[in-house]
Amino acid sequence: MTAANPSTPNLASLADELERTLKLRTPPFGMKLLASAESLKAIPKLRRPQAVHTMDQIVAQAARLGWTLGVTAGDLVGDQCRAVVGLGGQDAAWYAGQPMAGVWFATVEDSARHQAAMEVVPVGRHEALVVASLAKWGGFGAGQDEPDIALFYATPGAMIYFINGLQWSGYQRFDWSVVGESSCADSWGRALKTRQPSLSIPCFAERRYGGVLDDEMLMALPVADIAKALAGMRALAKNGLRYPFAQYGIQQDVRAGMGVSYPKGSA
Repeated sequence: MTAANPSTPNLASLADELERTLKLRTPPFGMKLLASAESLKAIPKLRRPQAVHTMDQIVAQAARLGWTLGVTAGDLVGDQCRAVVGLGGQDAAWYAGQPMAGVWFATVEDSARHQAAMEVVPVGRHEALVVASLAKWGGFGAGQDEPDIALFYATPGAMIYFINGLQWSGYQRFDWSVVGESSCADSWGRALKTRQPSLSIPCFAERRYGGVLDDEMLMALPVADIAKALAGMRALAKNGLRYPFAQYGIQQDVRAGMGVSYPKGSA
């Protein structure tokens, strides 16, 4: 196996700190697109699907079972899954959206508008995709030792604290959209395409087939942004702002609580 790149961040340490800070139920994981399906052979202990799955199921096997999985277009159930990660679809028939009309949308026109609104990786550039626990990537060898994006499931409270960490320095407002069904386009589709932090409310398919719990949201973003958010959350913790959020009491005098974090006289 090729030696790991020494400049690669310590992904196992990042994953461990993120789990501890946000009290995650499942470890963070990573995704990487590969130009050639042959590249899958170089990844140690990689599993190939033995059945046809949704992409949601592939993600769940990596996130909740800790497996390392490699998929090509033929492993995925249809063009809706393939299109989001650039492994298929995106032709005239896919954009027409006929299969979703009368199921998720009232008319073919509504369905077509939905398809056009999805954030997808351009088709034709990649043949395969790898999904694995974030902590594992350092052992995959040079060229494969960092995913394109990292992802994690968290409760809304944990997610806003993570966002607060991202905004600690170099502040920016985040504007995220909700495409509805196929909301994996809002998370891994958008993040793989733009390399920008991408938050989603997982859809029916992710919850039915991917085992996503009712109170979980999904964040997808470059690994460097996890390091940035962790630095921000460490700074917030020094100000008494930590997760989980300690309940103060809805009828208490607020000044004592706010006085712990804000400058004297401002509360």
